[in-house]
Amino acid sequence: MGRSDEMKLGLYLSQTGYHESGWLDPSVPANGGSDVDQYAYVAGLAEDAGFHFVFLADHQGVINDHAAIPHISRNYWSEPITLLSALSVKTRDIGLIATASTTYNQPYSLARMLASLDHLSGGRGAWNIVTSASDSEAQNFGDNELPDHDSRYARAREFVEVVKGLWDTWEDDAFIRDKESGIYADTTKLHLLKHQGKHFSVRGPLNVARPPQGHPVLVQAGASQTGMAFAAEVGEVVFTAEPSLENGKHYYAAIKDKARTLGRDEGQVLVMPGIVPIVGETKQDATDKLQMLQSYTHFDVLIGQAQLWLGSVIDLRSVNLDSLVPETLPQTNFIQSRQKVLLDLAAHQKFTWKQLIRFVSDSRGHLMVVGTPSEIANTMVDVFEHRAADGFNILPATSPSGLIDFVELVVPELRRQGKFRSRSSSGNTLRENLGLKRPLNRFMQA
Repeated sequence: MGRSDEMKLGLYLSQTGYHESGWLDPSVPANGGSDVDQYAYVAGLAEDAGFHFVFLADHQGVINDHAAIPHISRNYWSEPITLLSALSVKTRDIGLIATASTTYNQPYSLARMLASLDHLSGGRGAWNIVTSASDSEAQNFGDNELPDHDSRYARAREFVEVVKGLWDTWEDDAFIRDKESGIYADTTKLHLLKHQGKHFSVRGPLNVARPPQGHPVLVQAGASQTGMAFAAEVGEVVFTAEPSLENGKHYYAAIKDKARTLGRDEGQVLVMPGIVPIVGETKQDATDKLQMLQSYTHFDVLIGQAQLWLGSVIDLRSVNLDSLVPETLPQTNFIQSRQKVLLDLAAHQKFTWKQLIRFVSDSRGHLMVVGTPSEIANTMVDVFEHRAADGFNILPATSPSGLIDFVELVVPELRRQGKFRSRSSSGNTLRENLGLKRPLNRFMQA
């Protein structure tokens, strides 16, 4: 399948914005994380603007540095499937991507919840597949520390295979609901999974009909070597953090190549990096907005977030912050790819620790563009046309104000250049809107 001339857009649906101090901005409702109507309002803005999906991140615990906890909003996480189920009745056609970990969940219960979300939303559900990344999460589920990186991915592979198998245990037309004959379900179209593996033993069948999309869209964000192999194997949408165009081109090409090697159509693997747009009517206006957010940021937040995203392998309170960042740090069991992105950028830019800490606070390693609508749109088009992206996950620094700026000022410029769709929906399901094929039922194929 060929590549579309129009980019895909998704929205990172956050409580108060992507910037660490977004919740302190006067334009941001302080209780945004607990107000379903506020979430619905923001999702509606994205839907009306033609975005393809909203995306909810998640952690199963408080993962932040203790000193930073009093000053940040990110420890208030609404459980994604619960929240997106509520939003499914408050939105029309925008996709709903829920993050759920394969490390501390069970395949049967998660397959059931995601299938239910897909049914309730009329085929708009999607699963962002992650492995848990923090010992703080492990300690909420009876472990002292996480399994190692490769072990988590091995479990994730089997987990996804089981979930996909469960989604196929009923054929599409198995539930006939025929009152005349008294037959509700045709059991000739029922298949037991009977999975026996290293990590899971699951008989099936699922007690939910096959999802409207066949399978909810599968989203992944692997960027380590193990993660990229997993993303190329199972991902239909691949999120990534990459502030460098050249590195982005290499990542895009590598994911597509790995997918082809596995026999997949590269057009069925959409690479969508994150971008933090700070929009102003002038460059100075945009810069002023960023500097205002920076002025709100507590020192403990700066230090704590940098330590977290570098993998919790260094105590930044004990280093000379005016010294250059070293080229390497001890390998982390957190998100290895993000540590590498940050260290590569620091080496290329010759960052001091102080500069890198500020960059992490502002963007957490994603591409950040501070400028006019045309500057932001031109950057996105450049990345898209150089085949470093099939679209973008938009990470507004503040919500809803940052999203409103993007929708009112940048989206019209993207449309003027013919790079974004002019209507909100071209199909009935998220798969159709993303140009992704509906998967065949494995038991029908067999």
